[in-house]
Amino acid sequence: MRNALAGLSWAVAFVASPICGAGAQEFFSGRTITIVVGSSAAGSYDLAARLLARHMGRHIPGAPAIIVRNMPGGGGLTAAAYLYHRAARDGTEIGALSRTLPILPLFGEGRDLFDPLKFGWIGSTVNVVGAAVSWRSSPVKTIYDVMQRELIIGGTGPGSQANVYPSAMNHILGARFRIVSGYPGSAEVIMAMERGEVEGFGSWSWSAMEKGGYLKAQKLNVLVQLGLKKHPDHMDVPLVLDLATSKMDRDALELIFAPQTFARPIAAPPGIPIATLETLRAAFAASLVDPELLEEADRLKIEIELVSGVELERLIQRLYSASSDVIQRASQAVGGALKAD
Repeated sequence: MRNALAGLSWAVAFVASPICGAGAQEFFSGRTITIVVGSSAAGSYDLAARLLARHMGRHIPGAPAIIVRNMPGGGGLTAAAYLYHRAARDGTEIGALSRTLPILPLFGEGRDLFDPLKFGWIGSTVNVVGAAVSWRSSPVKTIYDVMQRELIIGGTGPGSQANVYPSAMNHILGARFRIVSGYPGSAEVIMAMERGEVEGFGSWSWSAMEKGGYLKAQKLNVLVQLGLKKHPDHMDVPLVLDLATSKMDRDALELIFAPQTFARPIAAPPGIPIATLETLRAAFAASLVDPELLEEADRLKIEIELVSGVELERLIQRLYSASSDVIQRASQAVGGALKAD
């Protein structure tokens, strides 16, 4: 629940602001808000959206009911296109989008379907910080070792973070990850490490490593953190952005690793009234420090860390101001493999 309580006073003050007054209460009273989820039921996006749906309504003036509607297809592109073109623009339909969707148009995918700059970004329920690791028996102990010696790691297929992220580090930082692709998922890669089939894993979340007991048992060498900022509990491990040797390379890495901050983004359609968007942002922020939501999240093992809508909006604006050279550098580094997830 990193940083959740730190935002409590801000969220409470925001909820009490004038934009959340009588007009919003009159509008939302007796209504239903639908969260359109761009994936099937029981996945991580769906579980987080349903958790939010059970708690966010009481933080919105008028206490509307909130339901979830799954709209899988196209790796999340179907839901994004629906939200952009067809959803109601009055606050009664919002979307739980794929973490990669905000940057896909920069890489040529989804460009004709939506413009991420025009969505009303409400926030994300978590900021993901991942890591590339080697098994404890590997002679590769640090990211600097990977610059000198090949590390065989498990991959889960083209377009997956387990493949894209180490490939990007190879191209931009000169790392020497050799990806053995084709494992069905992260669980199979982990088992392959334990059996000695591969030496490491190119993208594993801190929370998963901690919950699995791998860090406490000292079974891993954590090489580099994957995200836009370090995990606050692991400040000693290098951040991938800090390894760049030029501004262009750092900017390209920021483009590639931005989905870690988007993580589980919630957005409103373009054209939603500003006051309504601010009401939803305030309710979202208040929900993520609500003790009842946090207690349920702990029980369900869903990590919660507020990323505000303003933060997402500013990040997207910064990414879309990148030069064509930076975008080309990032695109070449991922080999066109970054896709909706």
